Amino acid sequence: MRHRKKGKKIGRTASHRKRTLQALSNALIENKRITTTVAKAKALRPFVEPLITRAKEDTQHNRREVFRHLQSNDAIEELFGEVSERVGDRPGGYTRIIKLGQRSGDGAELALIELVDYNDVPPTDTGQGGSGGTRRGSGKGRRTSTEEAQSGRNEADDTSSDEASKDELESDDQEASAEAEQDQAEEEESEQENSETDDK
Repeated sequence: MRHRKKGKKIGRTASHRKRTLQALSNALIENKRITTTVAKAKALRPFVEPLITRAKEDTQHNRREVFRHLQSNDAIEELFGEVSERVGDRPGGYTRIIKLGQRSGDGAELALIELVDYNDVPPTDTGQGGSGGTRRGSGKGRRTSTEEAQSGRNEADDTSSDEASKDELESDDQEASAEAEQDQAEEEESEQENSETDDK
């Protein structure tokens, strides 16, 4: 039976898992959003959200309890300062996980985990994500508005180039038919000349 064994193992021993979640939590609190794998993001959410809830009430006891998990004075100051002010009226659900597609190196599913109240923070590259795409272009990633705009421009270019190529084909067809008519007329003239020379 699997009673009282909740929580993701993420392929690590207990001590390694604890330190991994601690490092991810510190990075999330300090940077407001990080890119990691989906499994780590799902394991991080239940670890960090109770810490944010504790930070809403700034007491010595809460600071010590959060420090027990984070072990970083910088993260504690950020959490009890700016973050607790932003999330003060939110009753839970402080993080959001957005799937990003697959990493180009090993195909691992990537996700962006961010603090919900920090939508205005521009995304920063944490160095954990891929370089932007795979050679095969799996098509599983989300399209951003810039990609949609570029694809819209490309489609417009394609349609304009298709129209241009149709115009070129039509003009080529007209030229070819004109040349064919001219050749046919020349052949008829040469046949008439041949028949005239034969008659003489």
